[in-house]
Amino acid sequence: MLNRRQILRMAGAAGVAAVPAVAVGVAQGVTRARRASTTAPGSVTASKRFDLTAPSTMLLREVWLGGTRVLQSFAFDNTRGHLFTVQLVDGGLELPGETQTFSGSDRTADGDLCVTRLDLSGEILGTMYLRGFGHGVQIGVESTGSGSYLWTESHSVRTLEADGSYTGWGDRLARFEFANGTVLTPDSPAVAQHTLEAGVDRTTCAIDPVTNRIAVRCRVSGAYRYRLYDLADFTSGGRTALADVAQPADLQPGYSDTFQGFASYGSSLYLLAGTAYGTDGSVSPNGNTYVTCVDWNTGSVTEQELTKAGYSLPYREPEGMAIQIPDPASPQAVRLCMGFASTASDTDSRKKASVYYKDALV
Repeated sequence: MLNRRQILRMAGAAGVAAVPAVAVGVAQGVTRARRASTTAPGSVTASKRFDLTAPSTMLLREVWLGGTRVLQSFAFDNTRGHLFTVQLVDGGLELPGETQTFSGSDRTADGDLCVTRLDLSGEILGTMYLRGFGHGVQIGVESTGSGSYLWTESHSVRTLEADGSYTGWGDRLARFEFANGTVLTPDSPAVAQHTLEAGVDRTTCAIDPVTNRIAVRCRVSGAYRYRLYDLADFTSGGRTALADVAQPADLQPGYSDTFQGFASYGSSLYLLAGTAYGTDGSVSPNGNTYVTCVDWNTGSVTEQELTKAGYSLPYREPEGMAIQIPDPASPQAVRLCMGFASTASDTDSRKKASVYYKDALV
């Protein structure tokens, strides 16, 4: 039977394959530019990029979140020093306003999400719930003077998967302020909805906190694309993209095309792919987690490397990316962060979260 990550990979197979990276070199990673497919010219000022060959450093290891299911994605409020994580809601949980409990599969089908706010030591500061938003593939956080505003997918669409199960995928974007203990739906007054053109679905996003841009991943006519916008312009309704690139489609032997998240920094887009140990050819201690750097202006792959960050985790599944500014007074010192899910123990399937980062620029 196909596992869920295989199913999610197959779901994007129409058109340009829903894969997050162009293959370069051998498994150890060789930097080499490749051609891009169907790319609109970008107008993004060139910037330094993260060195994917540099060692990774641990930020957090195996911390508890508000729920016990796998980490889906995360993002930072760099001004306040907070980390926000997203999971699917636990099965058997009855939320305020509900009159019954639902199974984990029901929560997945409906796109119900749990958002946890933590400090940078991993201490939980609050939890809120999003009913009918999507799968939580990637989120962004916009730090404002009044609070932390989250950007997520929304208006989940229940989709039949190859194994007969259902997954909820958002087809719009939503912006709302984090509020501890609340439950939101896409139609809640506190939620601002943002749409792209008709026919676009599976929309997710990430925020570049240095340039104040929003990167959007969406499916257009069955093929995934990435678009980069000025955040203020996008928020006010503008849809003029600074760059529009296709999902890279070339693969190397042994590369896992299981998409797990993305981030944007300057003129580069970063993609995460891989599976948990024991699935799809991922074997400890090397695994099959790759990070890929894509040039926003050309759509070509600048670098792709296998990462062994968190290699000693007993269960290690890559989940989400984000840009962190550890000191807001020094925005030039940035980190490219990668998330990993792990189990509580060999006999306990509850999931914990770990975050590792790279900070060397070239």
